[in-house]
Amino acid sequence: MSKTPQKLDPETFDPARLAGLVRPDAAPAEGGDDVWFEVLSAVDRTCADLVDYQERLERQNHELEDLRSFLASILFSVSDALIVISRSGEVLETSASVATLTGQPRGTWHGKALAGMFESGSIEAIDRALGEAANSRSPVTLEVALKGPVGPAPLELSISPRLDDRKRVVGYVLTGRPLGELRQAYSALAASHEALKSTQAQLVRNEKLASLGRLLAGVAHELNNPISFVYANAHALERYAGKFEAYFEKLQAGADRDELIALREALKLDREIRNLRTAIEGARDGAERVRDIVEDLRRLSAEGSGEMVEFDLVDVARIAAHWVQRGSKAGAEVMFTGLPSLAVRGRQGHIQQVVMNLVQNAIDAVSEQGEAGRIEITADTEDGRACLAVSDNGPGISEEVAQAVFDPFFTTKAVGSGTGLGLAISNKIVEEHGGRLRLCPRGGALGGACFSFDLELVEGAE
Repeated sequence: MSKTPQKLDPETFDPARLAGLVRPDAAPAEGGDDVWFEVLSAVDRTCADLVDYQERLERQNHELEDLRSFLASILFSVSDALIVISRSGEVLETSASVATLTGQPRGTWHGKALAGMFESGSIEAIDRALGEAANSRSPVTLEVALKGPVGPAPLELSISPRLDDRKRVVGYVLTGRPLGELRQAYSALAASHEALKSTQAQLVRNEKLASLGRLLAGVAHELNNPISFVYANAHALERYAGKFEAYFEKLQAGADRDELIALREALKLDREIRNLRTAIEGARDGAERVRDIVEDLRRLSAEGSGEMVEFDLVDVARIAAHWVQRGSKAGAEVMFTGLPSLAVRGRQGHIQQVVMNLVQNAIDAVSEQGEAGRIEITADTEDGRACLAVSDNGPGISEEVAQAVFDPFFTTKAVGSGTGLGLAISNKIVEEHGGRLRLCPRGGALGGACFSFDLELVEGAE
């Protein structure tokens, strides 16, 4: 039985070995037909292996050409300066952008020392960076200057080591971006940032003006009644004064007793004297009401940028809620529950702004319910801190909205009805006071939305 010839490896195939297998002058050996059959079979397999090997070489050559084309396109199109050097500092490849920066044809630097491309003041820094990159096996960034066509061309250069399969440094890749472009980009970014800050500041001012508008509406409504009362009583006093002046003129003119009695009855002075006292009391009550309103306004507009002071959180909440309610046309009922007072420390004006915003949002949420709308403000303590919660019986807040409810500029109101900064500003104010404004996790006691925040209690106030 003959042995089956092994398959020839194209990578180790030696044609001389095949030539040695068949010689023209060789005499057929014993059993010659079998031997020649095996030889021919080996030749066929070898030819097939050669053809396969050639096809593999052609495919690899195509892949290599594609890779070279791909790399060439990158080197041509990349905007940053790209320089590939050997371990000894010889330039192996450059991008087309290097030719633009240096004003020299692309192939000028190939095979030459890297130092020739840069200004003399940059060479020492580049040498140090090359050593640092080789030691750390990580990129090193520095500022250098290429030799440009009209002078130095500054770059922000990053030097990265090239490693072989044994992690040995075989060269470096240098990438650099012109600092002029970077500075222009930074300037544009800074300008955009300033524009954004200006826009945000304007929106904050708009939000404050909107709150001021609601407050003024409440003030106008609140002052209207007592001022109208004082005005009406002033007119009555003027009429009474005219009657008394007519009576005293007759008296000074020497009118007799009967004339004076008749005039007194005609002018109804006895009744007007009683009405006079009522008018005075009414005018005084109206003036006192105006005084109380002004006092509330003074407290509501207390300076909020100074130092922390002690104040009653419940009292502040009552005043803030009262003014928001008076400026609203919804007619919703506002109720207070819980503790009657909570002594806290903070900036009173800022906390009033927070409460006014929460109450205004609650009123907006129940606006479609008319007089059926209900808002509850609850004051309590928890873990030694004062807690104030504002809840309503509105539609509540969905999970999707809850995720973004404190984000600046987020709003569910119609365009022009809100800036989306109210809750964001309120959240920041509470955080500045060491507290936290949060959406109640299980909704409010009234079935709608509920927001609460906590502040530090004054020692001994709990």
